[in-house]
Amino acid sequence: MTAFEHRLMDLVLCHTTADFDTLGAAVGVTCQQPGTRLVLAGGCHPSVQSFLALHRDEYSLIERRSVRPEQIRSLTIVDTQYRDRLGPVADWITRAEDKKLPITLYDHHGQGGDIPATTTYVDAVGAATTLVVEQLQAQSMALTVAEATVMALGIHVDTGSLTFEQSTQRDALALAWLMGQGANQRAIAEFVEPELSPTLQTLLSQAMDTVQSETLHGHTLSWVQLPLEGHVPGLSSLAERLISLTDSDSLLLGAHYPAREGYKVVLIGRARGRTAVTTDNGGIDFGALFRPLGGGGHATAAAASLQSEQVDSLMAELLGQLRQQIPKPPVARELMSSPVRTIRPQTTIAEAQRILLRYGHSGLSVVNNDDELVGIISRRDLDLALHHGFSHAPVKGYMTTNLKTIGPNTSLPEIEALMVTYDIGRLPVLEQRQLLGVVTRTDVLRQLHQGHADEYGGKLLPDRSEPLPSPPSAPALKERLHHCLGQPLWHILQQMAHQAERQGWHLYLVGGAVRDVLLADSSAELALTDIDLVVDGFYQAAQVGAGVSLAQGIKHSHPEVDLQVYGRFQTAALVWHRDGDSSLASLMIDIATARTEFYPYPAANPEVEASSIRQDLYRRDFTINAMAIRLTQPGAGLLLDFFGGWVDLHHRCVRVLHANSFIEDPTRIYRAVRFAVRLAFQIDPQTEGFIHHALDSGIYTQMQQQVAKVPALQTRLKNELKYILEAAYWQPALGLLDKLGALKCLHSQLAMSERLWHQLRRVSRWIQRFDFEHHLVPWQMRLEVLLAELPKSERSRVAKNLQLPQPTIDRLAHLDHLESDWRQTLPACQTPSQIVQQLRRHDLATLLLVSARHPRPLGQIIWRYLTHWAEVRPPLNGHDLKQLGYRPGPRYRQILAALLAATLDGHIQSRCQARQFLAEHFPLPVSDHEETTKGRE
Repeated sequence: MTAFEHRLMDLVLCHTTADFDTLGAAVGVTCQQPGTRLVLAGGCHPSVQSFLALHRDEYSLIERRSVRPEQIRSLTIVDTQYRDRLGPVADWITRAEDKKLPITLYDHHGQGGDIPATTTYVDAVGAATTLVVEQLQAQSMALTVAEATVMALGIHVDTGSLTFEQSTQRDALALAWLMGQGANQRAIAEFVEPELSPTLQTLLSQAMDTVQSETLHGHTLSWVQLPLEGHVPGLSSLAERLISLTDSDSLLLGAHYPAREGYKVVLIGRARGRTAVTTDNGGIDFGALFRPLGGGGHATAAAASLQSEQVDSLMAELLGQLRQQIPKPPVARELMSSPVRTIRPQTTIAEAQRILLRYGHSGLSVVNNDDELVGIISRRDLDLALHHGFSHAPVKGYMTTNLKTIGPNTSLPEIEALMVTYDIGRLPVLEQRQLLGVVTRTDVLRQLHQGHADEYGGKLLPDRSEPLPSPPSAPALKERLHHCLGQPLWHILQQMAHQAERQGWHLYLVGGAVRDVLLADSSAELALTDIDLVVDGFYQAAQVGAGVSLAQGIKHSHPEVDLQVYGRFQTAALVWHRDGDSSLASLMIDIATARTEFYPYPAANPEVEASSIRQDLYRRDFTINAMAIRLTQPGAGLLLDFFGGWVDLHHRCVRVLHANSFIEDPTRIYRAVRFAVRLAFQIDPQTEGFIHHALDSGIYTQMQQQVAKVPALQTRLKNELKYILEAAYWQPALGLLDKLGALKCLHSQLAMSERLWHQLRRVSRWIQRFDFEHHLVPWQMRLEVLLAELPKSERSRVAKNLQLPQPTIDRLAHLDHLESDWRQTLPACQTPSQIVQQLRRHDLATLLLVSARHPRPLGQIIWRYLTHWAEVRPPLNGHDLKQLGYRPGPRYRQILAALLAATLDGHIQSRCQARQFLAEHFPLPVSDHEETTKGRE
């Protein structure tokens, strides 16, 4: 049996006919207890069912049929204290009681019930969800927008949006906290139904009989005209109920009653959030529609009150303007994810499950040998197959073959209707029987909520109450990009974008350049030297090597550029060399096809496969680096932010994308520190927790013992050390690494101390003061000081693992012996010449390393050597010796050495004294003296 077939399970149970309160409380429990799965006991309220049709994949739901009672480890029950409200899963309570399993209960209906809970949280609040939210808030948990939204819906519905008598201050505070976590107000407004007064109920019946509707571009526009006897308050609530009951996208309600001159007309407009006007593509804007009439409001909710004698013509004119506002909806070709991850019918259930886990998908498309779609298998299908022990069976026996498919021109409303009607999470896009892509619930949600700061899937930091500015619109961001990049670079990017459009591709600016553009002053030009571009399919798939094709076009128009192609996926690099005359000198542009990656084992080189832009961004390290700006039409300037990067930029926060990111690649810890210090950001608390978990897991100690298996890790680690230690901010970065305990990635015993800080600062001052940069590599010298702090037997091994230069490895290997020798011999030297005799044999890096580590007495001696004695030269040189009659030969070295020693020791201070010294210690033979005399004559 596999691990999937015998795992123990923690479950939270919703009562039968689940409402939003039981669902919201249950989702809260899964946030509080990661790994807990949510079970619907039986049936849902219609509004909950519609909500889950779109959002099911956001929560840890599991089918009741997929649970074996013997697998249950604990139970949590929410919003009820009675077994009979749990329907078919009530027997699980009895079994848990018999097995003495922990049972936790949350409810707000007062004490009582027959469930034998071991832990209870029961209190008189308006919603059970409030009790769970209070615990989440106390633990400073960070929620996704989807999690915050469903919990907010639970409180809204059960308290009548805080209007019911049982509502409490605690419910209001819980709602306020959920709003701070990013609860989606548009989704709440869509699913909350306020109560109507008796008068409005009567008007609602009348409106339902007379309302008219039409559909244009997939948009349902409804309107109704109500004659009244006089003023009726609360017509806005009537409009809200009416738009919900008619399932319209927008509604124009006109009510009129007699006045002195004609009629008093009340106009109310309501629109679903998804149809509201945006800067990019237009849309319904009731505020703009009513403003000329003296009214006002927002795009989705506005009103006007005026006098008119021609009510019918007024309504007709307004309807005409509304029809012109309705935008054309996007189609499947613009929404779909491509390429599609496919498997064959013969693939086993276990292998399909591994693929799902590897890529984070909720389902897989099954194709035959002709690449024609024959079925789809979902995560739920796989759960059931594994539950019954069929891990080795082929997927063809479990896949869905009665498929709902769409074409590339199917509109968004049609796609959404199919998903809701048939509870489908993935719709394959076919053209001439070939699978072009797939539209998922995530793709639909992204489009529905695109351009809003509270996009589903993003996270907001807790305790952030300040308003979040919206990301720039596509036109504004395109203009900002133009200003920041400068005309020469912008011209090149536009050239590539036009070429990509002709090929049917999209081209994106990704990574650090996007981050820097969003952080920069909109009018400032950035000096970017490294640009990353990604090619993704649009109405044609982007093949491997698409980046090369775009790069060749630039090479043709810019012959001075160097085109390089590397890697299995044919990544292209355009390099403008520093010595060129171009204004683009030192620029490098990388162009790659969208791809995804996974790590076969911790710290390995990632394995890379073709994928979509979303997956390409998902493989990146931090949210602030996982954004993209589209450069091609349609939608040039559109910001793609699937993971909350814009929020984190606003909060100046470095947040990792994946919980296991630091286990897969420890160098990401160093990258997190580098970005935090360089940008003056903070590492988000949860990310810091992931760092500590990775460090405490012992995986890095294990890696240090298996260097041969992970050589790529050492290369990446050395590069990150280089970036940090050569930067002006190296000290705060090193301090943060030490605070996190991350220096143990180099060696388990490495930690900063006051003595080590003094050594690093001393060597840095010497390099800076004496302009040794021409002879030394400053970051490497700082690293050598760090490594010298290790046990002597470990220094050269770690240096070798980091692939440092051989002189560095040798220096660290012999450092202990050299320091021991100098500590004995140098202080005992009687003359400067004896000191110079010892030190001149060693290079500058060795001298600086020893002097930094031993300021007294060795450092003082080396200081004098470097600042004075090393610059001393004897008054006479080899040319002088020849002029004096000394024959060139090996003896010159001995003579010059003696002259230097005498000069160092103060015995010689002039050329005259030097000649006297030679006459005394190195007299010329008589024959040489006579030849010299004759030569002078």
